[in-house]
Amino acid sequence: MERYKRAGYLTTDAMAKAMLRVPREEFMDPSSREYAYYDQPFPIPGDGRQTISAPYMYPATYEPLKLRPGTRVLEVGAGSGYGAALAKELVGEQGLVVAVEINPETCEFAEENLRRTGYKDVLVVLGDGSLGYPERAPYDAISVTASTPKVPPPLMEQLASPGRLVAPVGGEGFYGQDLLLVERNEAGELSEKSLMKVVYVPLLGEHGWRRR
Repeated sequence: MERYKRAGYLTTDAMAKAMLRVPREEFMDPSSREYAYYDQPFPIPGDGRQTISAPYMYPATYEPLKLRPGTRVLEVGAGSGYGAALAKELVGEQGLVVAVEINPETCEFAEENLRRTGYKDVLVVLGDGSLGYPERAPYDAISVTASTPKVPPPLMEQLASPGRLVAPVGGEGFYGQDLLLVERNEAGELSEKSLMKVVYVPLLGEHGWRRR
């Protein structure tokens, strides 16, 4: 935590407390569990592309979303379930966390990890995350955890006013993607800015890089 604070990734006490509460090792594949707190991504069950991101990427993503008690959150790409657990810590009992995962094996892995660690009220959905999850929309915050050619229109339709969305936008080349923060104000007006350069696996689905 101290290292992330010095680097500027971690700026709020709420995020620090969430990261200290959630046991990251419980969301790792058993083969890499001993490396849970290394600053790098690691593979998780799926089709060979899925990973649990490096630890610093979670505050880099969630702090701009300004998650607080009562926030309604959509996570596109459940992965290991670790991000959803952190989000649930931040939004509390009154908040909502929905995580959509397109790969059945990865979805099962995330759901099992969340249930085992006590985050049973996180809703994990098997489906195309690029379509969002309209059944529980609108969302105050949306986190896209895979690179996309552009922000999927269905996600913008499901974003509340006001609302915030973070997504890695761009190709799979050497320079990676721009981690974009898109904000919608109460009047429905949009603004966006690039937070940093990142490298994420490609988003699959109707509005991703390729259909499954």
